[in-house]
Amino acid sequence: MRNNITLWLFSSLLFLPVAAEAEMAFFSISDKSVVMYDAPSLKADKLYVADRYLPVEVIVDVEGWVKVRDSSGSLAWIEKKFLNEQRYVIVTVPLADVHRSADANSELLFQAEENIVMEWLESDVPGWVKVRHKDGQVGYVKVTQVWGS
Repeated sequence: MRNNITLWLFSSLLFLPVAAEAEMAFFSISDKSVVMYDAPSLKADKLYVADRYLPVEVIVDVEGWVKVRDSSGSLAWIEKKFLNEQRYVIVTVPLADVHRSADANSELLFQAEENIVMEWLESDVPGWVKVRHKDGQVGYVKVTQVWGS
């Protein structure tokens, strides 16, 4: 038992410098179905399969692998080659209002249901994100209604 604790502590310390240097950044999954692991190895336990465009936040970057956080707060490891720099956001409320401009009083263009993924275009206006729905509609959603920005 003591050896296990020592090994865990030692291996945890190995990742501290990398985690401290890693810049927190958002990416998306690049392939149709990507396996997420509990450790940075193809031999590690498989946790779940992530779909293309799922937004993730990189927490640690280590030798071809990255530890990521998803919108639920879950942590998993993924091979770095399956990340795309194109950003997406995921709706985290039952219905997100997408407006013509970054103003709650502007025209409501459409509503996106929870867990819908939309392309992140920009975050130039504080509190708002410009997004594109997969059907091509472009508008602004409040940052409090999505994750990944």
